[in-house]
This record gives sequence, structure tokens and C-alpha cells, in this order.
Amino acid sequence: MTTPVAETMQPWQAPWWRPIPGQEIVFYYLVAVHVLAAIGLALFPVPGLPVFLTALGLACLGGLGTTIAYHRALAHKSVRLHPLVEQALILCAIFNGSGSPRQWVANHRLHHARSDTPEDISSPRYGGFWWAHLRWLYQFPDASQGRWCPDLDRPRYNVWGRLQLPTVALSLFGGLAFGWRGFFWIGAIRLLYSLHFQCLVNSLTHLGGAGDEGGDSSVNVWWLGPFQLTAWGENWHRNHHAEAGSARFGWSPLQTDIGWYVIRLLETLGLAKDVRRPRMRAR
Repeated sequence: MTTPVAETMQPWQAPWWRPIPGQEIVFYYLVAVHVLAAIGLALFPVPGLPVFLTALGLACLGGLGTTIAYHRALAHKSVRLHPLVEQALILCAIFNGSGSPRQWVANHRLHHARSDTPEDISSPRYGGFWWAHLRWLYQFPDASQGRWCPDLDRPRYNVWGRLQLPTVALSLFGGLAFGWRGFFWIGAIRLLYSLHFQCLVNSLTHLGGAGDEGGDSSVNVWWLGPFQLTAWGENWHRNHHAEAGSARFGWSPLQTDIGWYVIRLLETLGLAKDVRRPRMRAR
């Protein structure tokens, strides 16, 4: 008599507090920035203008690094950046907590290739909102860099895998130069803000038609744009999934896309080339 084989548990069915082997450091980082941000807001609800403007400026630069360098240039090849601009934007993205460029690109290309299926690394269709928002970061194995981004196996990208931890440590503790207010606001509070508004691209902008089997769940969320200092233009996510090869996410004058405006400026200055434009109309 054969014993029935138990159905394999899906990653999102595991307890939310249990990271998978190899992702423990991600889980501890997420816990740390949430705890430190809560303490900082309780102790210093008003940071002072210099500290606030420094945190805001770093968050904005980090958002440009993620949306322009990681997403549009490296993941989708929709723009080719001058090497110095590219490296500067990668530094800004890592400083904002976006991770190393090769791993970010591998995860994102897997997401597009398996979008809205159980193999999608961050789909809310099967795991729900919080799975897509945060839990996949520490409860799903990283996508294989060798499979999903062999084109980025170059020294100028690989070096950031080794520099990631010291860069994040500097990002978290560097605000001490401004005192304790700076430590909390330029560090954990900024990183927490950046984390959640980047993660909303995986969760909130993929809740359209979440129950429609086989349908595209991506949606444009217009009101998210003004808050999304960490992902300039990423709120036009339906546009992006409709034409992932375009460097422009906002397809009409009413769809503000700061990342696109910066790319156009870089193109005018000769610092960006091979800029790909959308062929479809705004949705």
C-alpha cells in the first residue's frame, strides 16, 4: 500500500516570520529598519529642515537610481547610459536599499517572464498583498543571476555585490554626522519610506484583475505618483507591462514620469543613448 504524497506547501503558505535559508539577513534588515524607524519617529517626530532635506534628497536620488539604472537601463535595455552616470545611479540605488544590480535585474526579469503565475517571484494573485509587498523578499529564493542576467556578468556590476553591505551600512548609520535626528531620519526612516513605496509597485500596482485567471494584473495608479519619490514614474505600471521595452512609463502629458524627464535630459546632454520610446497609446 502506497502512502499518498503530501501536497507541497507553497512559499506564501509558510508563517510570515520564517525566512528561508540564505535570506535571514534580509529578514533581520527589514525588522531592524522598522524598529529603528518607529523609535526615531517617537523620539524625533520633527527632524529639522537640514536633516529632512538631506533625507528627502537621498530618497529622490535613490529612486532615480532604481527606476533609471536598474529598471529601464539594465533590466529592459530601453536606454544606454554613460558608464559614469550608470555607476553613480547604481550607487544611489544601493544606498536607497534596492540591493545589488545583478540580483535586482534577475528578480525583475523573472517577474516579467512568469508574471501572474505561481512562479512569479512577487505576484499578489497567489500570495496576496503582503506576499507581493514584503514577504517574497525573505521567503522566496533569489532568481538565478546566471540564468536571468548573464549579460551583466561583468566586473562593473559584480563589484557591487561585494560593496552592497558596506554601502547599506553607510546608508543606515551615515546620518550620525547630523546627530541622533540624522541617524534616525537619514537612516532608518528614509530607508523605510523608500522600501514601502518601492514595494507598492509589486503589490498595489498588481492588484487589478487579481482573481482573473490568465489576465494581466498590472494597473496604473495615478495617485501613487506624488508619494513615490523612490520610484519616479513606476506608478504607470500597466503602461510598463504593456510595453516593457519602452524607457517612458508615463505615455501622456498628464502621466507624470520624472524618470523619463531625467532620461530626456541625459539624452540631450549626450549622457544617454538608444532611448526607446513607446509605440502604444496611453492607458
